[in-house]
Amino acid sequence: MKIGILGAGFIGRAMAALAKQSGHEAMISNSREPATLFSTAAALGCVAGTAREAASFGDVVVVAVPFARIDALPVAELDGKIAIDTCNYYPERDGRIASLDARSTTTSQLLAAALPGARVVKAFNAILARDLEEHGTPAGTPQRRALPVAADDATAKRIVSELMDQFGFDPVDAGVLRDSWRFERAKPVYCIPLDRAGIVAGLAAATRDVELPHGSWRR
Repeated sequence: MKIGILGAGFIGRAMAALAKQSGHEAMISNSREPATLFSTAAALGCVAGTAREAASFGDVVVVAVPFARIDALPVAELDGKIAIDTCNYYPERDGRIASLDARSTTTSQLLAAALPGARVVKAFNAILARDLEEHGTPAGTPQRRALPVAADDATAKRIVSELMDQFGFDPVDAGVLRDSWRFERAKPVYCIPLDRAGIVAGLAAATRDVELPHGSWRR
C-alpha cells in the first residue's frame, strides 16, 4: 500500500516509520519544500514530496498537521482518498474554535467538512508519538495495546483498522465521526496505554463536558 503523510512532526514521522516497517511505501511532506525533508526521509526509508504530491501518492493519506491548518490541506488531491485524521485540538496552539468549545461537533467532523470528498477516519490521535513507535506488539500478544477508530465509511474504517493491526495495535470500533469526541484530547482513553477491554470501558465512561487534567497524559 502507498501511504501519503501530510505533516512531518512527531506523529507524521512515526507513521512513516511504521509504514516502512510494515512493508508499505510512504511519502512524507510538510508545509515547506521537499528538500527540507531530505535527511528525514532518508532516515525513515521513505521519499519526500509536496503536500499535493503526498496526497496524490497515497492510497491512504495520514493527516498529521496542527488542527488550525486543516483549511490549507490539498482538497482536490484528497478527493476519494481515505484520510486518517490524527489531529487534536489544542486551543493554546490552534486558537479558540467556537464549535469545538461548545461541543457541538468533533474535530473529525470539521476535517470532513474541510475535505468534502475524502473518506475521513479518526485514528492514531489518542497515542503519544513515542508510544506509537515503541508500544506495538504482534497480534495475539496478551494485553496488547488497543486504539480507537471512528468513521462514517465502513470500508475505510476496516482498511485503517487492518493497518492499525499491522502497526501493532488492536483496533476498537468507536462508532461514527460524531462519536469520535469520546477519544479526543483529555478524554479517558486519550494517550493512556490500555488494552481492548480498557479502551471499550474508557469510551463508555467518557462524558462530553468532563476532561482529564490537561497534560496528565504526558509522562
